Amino acid sequence: MQIPDLLQQLRPAWLNRMASVSIAGDDYRERLNQSYTLWLQSVETGQAAWLDGLIQLWLAAPPLAEGEDASLNLPHLIGEMMMATHEVVREALEPQQALEVLNGFAPSFAYAFEKAAGEAAAKRIRSELNDDRQKVERLDQSKSDFIALAAHELRTPLTLVEGYSAMLHEALAGRGDDESWQLLLSGIERGTYRLKGLIDDMIDVSMIDNHLLALNFQPVWVNRLLQVLESDLSSSLQERQQKLVLNPYPGWNEMTYGDPERLLQAFRNVLINAIKFTPDEGQITVGGRKLPGFLEVTFTDSGIGIDMENQQVIFEKFSQLGDVALHSSGKTKYKGGGPGLGLPITKGIIEAHGGAIWVESQGFDETGCPGSTFHILLPLRNAPPDTRAAKFFTTLINHQLNANH
Repeated sequence: MQIPDLLQQLRPAWLNRMASVSIAGDDYRERLNQSYTLWLQSVETGQAAWLDGLIQLWLAAPPLAEGEDASLNLPHLIGEMMMATHEVVREALEPQQALEVLNGFAPSFAYAFEKAAGEAAAKRIRSELNDDRQKVERLDQSKSDFIALAAHELRTPLTLVEGYSAMLHEALAGRGDDESWQLLLSGIERGTYRLKGLIDDMIDVSMIDNHLLALNFQPVWVNRLLQVLESDLSSSLQERQQKLVLNPYPGWNEMTYGDPERLLQAFRNVLINAIKFTPDEGQITVGGRKLPGFLEVTFTDSGIGIDMENQQVIFEKFSQLGDVALHSSGKTKYKGGGPGLGLPITKGIIEAHGGAIWVESQGFDETGCPGSTFHILLPLRNAPPDTRAAKFFTTLINHQLNANH
């Protein structure tokens, strides 16, 4: 008698044996019956791939007991099936027939057990990765909550320092011996100003992380923002003997809608970054181009460049590529350190506008200075997203046009 025929005769005994080793039930017995059919197909055809269906059958089945995991219990179940087969074959067949049947079954059992173990390992790895991801998300949220709390708690004492400094200025005004006091107060005010900027950055990061950054859309012209920056940073550029070149291009003087203060903040952060990592007497060039529906602004420097592996890292909060030991008292000192918030804030502001930011650089080289180019892509808008603001500005612009005519 052929092995498949022998196995078909042994089906009832096998099903009864398997039903006795676990929780019995109609659904469970039907799955066992289907599993046995797949075993037979595998043995008869010599194709172990038939057992892929068996693996999926048990993975898709509801657990036999509450809290069980099908993929983690599958190797044990395959082992139970293998033991039941051995026992039934030894009890029902002559030794020679039993040996033939078990030899015919062996490749299928090996394949099924390997697949089941692989599924269990994959499930365990997926579970561990998911647990790690959740831990990272909780840690990141805790960091964001701490940043927000610390920033708000620091604001109150900082306001007191600012207030008392202003009162001292008034109290000392007009005194002949107040020069030394004024010098000390100026130092306090400079430190307070820097601390206030850091606190504001921490609050901005917190708002971006929690998707709370609100934009005040108004008419805005990119060229005007860049001209304001050129004026504001002129002293820093002169101190570093650097040259800032604004290259006009089509679209840069067209009106669009955005938050002028936030866009100015974003452009400022990029430009300050370029000043910081460009050697003295270097050059920074601002250009761009008009694209269908978008306006691109580029900041190209002759600085030390950025390694490929760091070109994404720099947009993550608290990333620090500069040497912390070189942390300076000014934002534009060469390779000066900082908290690593400027570019992440810029990314958040640009993305909140519906745009994108990225950087291109051939790599890091302090001697050759390959430079970097930051690209900012902003959508061109005919109206602000807020319908009420759109109505207001449309009325205002039409009124101005009529007045000019």
